[in-house]
Amino acid sequence: MPPKPPSALLPHALHVPGINKLAGKRIVLASNSPRRKEILQIFGLAPEIVPSTFTEDLSATSFEDIHEYPVATATHKAVDVYERLVRADPENGPDLVIGADTVVLTHAQPVSTDVAYSELPSVHQELLEKPENKADNLRMLQDLNGSVCEVVTGVSLVFPVLTSPGFSIRSLEERSLVYFSDNPTSLLKAYVDSGEGLDRAGGFAVQGLGGLLVRKIEGDYHNVVGFPAASFFRFLDLLVEEDDDFLEV
Repeated sequence: MPPKPPSALLPHALHVPGINKLAGKRIVLASNSPRRKEILQIFGLAPEIVPSTFTEDLSATSFEDIHEYPVATATHKAVDVYERLVRADPENGPDLVIGADTVVLTHAQPVSTDVAYSELPSVHQELLEKPENKADNLRMLQDLNGSVCEVVTGVSLVFPVLTSPGFSIRSLEERSLVYFSDNPTSLLKAYVDSGEGLDRAGGFAVQGLGGLLVRKIEGDYHNVVGFPAASFFRFLDLLVEEDDDFLEV
C-alpha cells in the first residue's frame, strides 16, 4: 500500500466543499513560482512542488483567441507533470496536478472608469514578453505609462479518471486589467534601475516596487501576481458539485 501523502491542507484553510475534497490527497503544483506557492498558502493549500519540464514554445499567434494561449500552456505543464509522476510511481500517482501560466497583453484604454473591460469592443492584443534588457524595460514601461494592460492566467487541473487516457483536464482563465499612473520618467528610470522588472512579463511586478507605477487594478489582484486563487477555489467547489466522484479514483 502506498504511503499516505502529507496533508496539503493547512490549519487555517476554510471548510468548504472544494477545499475539504483535497484532504488526504496528493496535490501537486506544476510550477516553481514562489508567488504561486505563496498565494495558495495564504488560502490554506500547501501543494507538493514539481516544476514542469514542458518547453514553453507554443506560438501565441496560432490561437484565434490569444486568451487561449496561457490555458494551453498551463495544460501542457500540468499533463507533463502528471504523466511523469505516474510513470515514476504508478501506485502513488497524484490526485490533482495544478498547472498555471500568466501572460501580459496590451489592451485598449476604456473611455471611462465606469466601463468594464469585458464590455470593450474586440481589438488586436499583443503579448508583452519579458524585457531583453534595461533599455527594453524602459521602452515597455513608457508604452504602458498612463495606459492599461491585461493580465491573463490560465489554470488547468489534471486528475485521474477510469476512462482513457486515464486522466481528465479541466481549465479556467482569469483576466484582470492593470491601470498605470501617468508616472514621471524619473520614476520609470529608477524602477528599471532596480532590476525588478527584468524577469517579469510586461516588465513590472505589481506586488513589489512596481506597485508604485500602478493606479488601480480591475479584477483579481492575485491573478496579476500569478494565480487567481478566488476563481480556482470556486472552480473546485463547482467540480465537486458536478461530480461526487471528483478526486475519488
